[in-house]
Amino acid sequence: MAEEQVKEEGGKSGGKKKLIFILIPVILLLIGGGAGAYFFLTHKKKESTKQMVVAPQKLGVMYDLGSFLVNLADKNANTYAKVSITLELSNEKVQQEVVKRLPIIKDAVINLLSSKTYDEIRTPEGKEELRLELIKRINAILVTGGVQNIYFTQFIVQSM
Repeated sequence: MAEEQVKEEGGKSGGKKKLIFILIPVILLLIGGGAGAYFFLTHKKKESTKQMVVAPQKLGVMYDLGSFLVNLADKNANTYAKVSITLELSNEKVQQEVVKRLPIIKDAVINLLSSKTYDEIRTPEGKEELRLELIKRINAILVTGGVQNIYFTQFIVQSM
């Protein structure tokens, strides 16, 4: 009877050893496969990001509109804005039209800037909204093409 117990215990430990010898390689294989897949996928994302960054963007024709110093629309405070603007135009024809219509364009810029309050244009969101409004107004003046983008090369807002 003692011999039977020894055989049974030996059989149980042998089965456990077989199970361990089978599970360890399977677990290692799963971990290795998961790690390989992770590195493969993240490496692909990095390459595609690099390709997107490398592609240069074609710029349009640049035209310096100059600097504008205006009183803002704040009623209770003396507020000023000094803004320098460069237009990105779609082509040379548009640049020629901008030169012809320069007084009208500058008037539109001054009117729009003076209608804004300090709080409306001091935030990045406010500047972006102003940029979009300027593009819309200037494009309404131009016939042969349009403004692709506006760059603020100087933007100072002061409240006294």
